[in-house]
Amino acid sequence: MANKPDVTKKFGEKRTAIVRAASVLINETGVQATTLTKVARAIGLNATSVTYYFPRKDQLIVSVYAETIALLKEMAEEALAEDTLEKRIARFVQLHVALRDRIRRGEQGLMAALSEIRSLDQEQQDELLFAYREVVNDVRAFFGEPADEKQRALFSARAHILIEAMLWWPVWSRRYSVLDFPRVETKIVDILCFGIPAQRGEWNPVALEDDGWRVREDRPLQQNDEFLRAATVMINERGYRGASVNRIAEALNVTKGSFYHHHDAKDDLVLKCFQRSYDRLSKVQMAGYDLEGSYWTRLSSILNELLQLQFFDSMPLLRTTALQALDSETKVDVVMRSNRLARRFAGFLIDGFADGSVRAIDPLVASQIIMSTLNGAYEARRWAGRFDDQEDAVETYLSVLSEGMLADRS
Repeated sequence: MANKPDVTKKFGEKRTAIVRAASVLINETGVQATTLTKVARAIGLNATSVTYYFPRKDQLIVSVYAETIALLKEMAEEALAEDTLEKRIARFVQLHVALRDRIRRGEQGLMAALSEIRSLDQEQQDELLFAYREVVNDVRAFFGEPADEKQRALFSARAHILIEAMLWWPVWSRRYSVLDFPRVETKIVDILCFGIPAQRGEWNPVALEDDGWRVREDRPLQQNDEFLRAATVMINERGYRGASVNRIAEALNVTKGSFYHHHDAKDDLVLKCFQRSYDRLSKVQMAGYDLEGSYWTRLSSILNELLQLQFFDSMPLLRTTALQALDSETKVDVVMRSNRLARRFAGFLIDGFADGSVRAIDPLVASQIIMSTLNGAYEARRWAGRFDDQEDAVETYLSVLSEGMLADRS
């Protein structure tokens, strides 16, 4: 008969294997499509064996998220132990890059995308979000003790953007060989620490003339646009699974029948939300391209306008939280369009090298940091709402790009 330590060790190993297999499935197909049967099949067990460890699917999902957050906290704490801000940022980035290297080399299931936490029961959600806030607090502590509320707001924005950049990294890291990871890591740290423009801290955006990308009172939304707005906000708030057809219909005070009159299925609506968001983002980019002035002025004007949408417009841009739930073919198309928009940002940066307004950075890496900064801005709406001046909120948030995280703004 095996002794108790051996039994305990075997139990822990099997449980870890189940959690890691579930992490892989959640990342590939989303929470809804992840079943105990699929998890069991992935590691050569039957469903009954999995239910011995996790009687219900939601218990397994909570464990996956809890272990991911625990890993994030472990990395944040390790980085916080460094003795300077630059070393903390560099260490945090290095740990995330190293994790992706291990996963690429076969160490599967170490981290799950956290996009559907808000679709869980309130009690489960609250516990996980509390643990996640502890990670944010650790990363904010990289920057030291804030002298006042204004500096606290700045440190909060920096922490949020740094974490978002690392959570977006697994998506775009696929375009690089692991042999290139050390170089990419260096470029990420450089951009986060020192910003983009050649003249550090330069921020003089030009107001763009709205070409239909904003929601305005004098331009009422059509019913289909209302569906897109409600679905976008719901998905941003609650993730794909939490944005049910019932909830979307209730938010608009219409029937489910009305929903299905306009849309074949929820996935159809989600895809349209992505298309509308990317159409709006593209319009803003092209409006900025037509401006006079340096390419950094054009880029900063675009970023300023897009942050106004994310912070204050009643129809923000869709977060990438819905990506997981899309089928593989559609997901490839959505990511491809996202990459095209990122490449357009890279084009602005390259032209900025030529006119001297952008310093020598890697434009492809910088464009992805721009995308994660914009994508994560929706989560900072409440943060932005505390500012008396909307422009001050946008400028503070985007100071990470205009001057970097090492800048002393006191």
